Amino acid sequence: MLKNLHAYWRVDYVETKKSDSDDPFAEIFSQQNDKENLVLLRSLHCFAVLNKYPYNAGHVLVLPNRAISDLDQLSHDEKIDFLDTIIKIENALKKALSPDGFNIGINLGSAAGAGIPKHLHCHIVPRWAGDTNFMPIIGETKVLSQAQEKMFDRIRLFL
Repeated sequence: MLKNLHAYWRVDYVETKKSDSDDPFAEIFSQQNDKENLVLLRSLHCFAVLNKYPYNAGHVLVLPNRAISDLDQLSHDEKIDFLDTIIKIENALKKALSPDGFNIGINLGSAAGAGIPKHLHCHIVPRWAGDTNFMPIIGETKVLSQAQEKMFDRIRLFL
């Protein structure tokens, strides 16, 4: 018997992808409703946001406050703050979620997989032994065990 698994959160991504602004990260940065936008942390030059369309539970993006497209456009102070923010988020995720490891990376340019190439961002994706299964491959569906709002609150406890 065919069973259905619904990933209702994906419809938001599919529908907003068509009408997304040129730089939704700049919009998130300029707004002050951090909980609604899932902004976990703001520093002098950067901010961290829980990914609304995560690859895995606890997937966070770290971005410079200003829209730049490449690492060489970061000032010296921005570089330090960018890396410090990545480390702060990694440490908070370790405490909040106890992952077995992380994928941490930056996609530069559309050809490299950057969905929003005009605003540099670093992905911090918690990983657990055995967290890869048939769902993303066969079903094109990622199963997340906790709502984003609850995940946001859980991670914020450690920042």
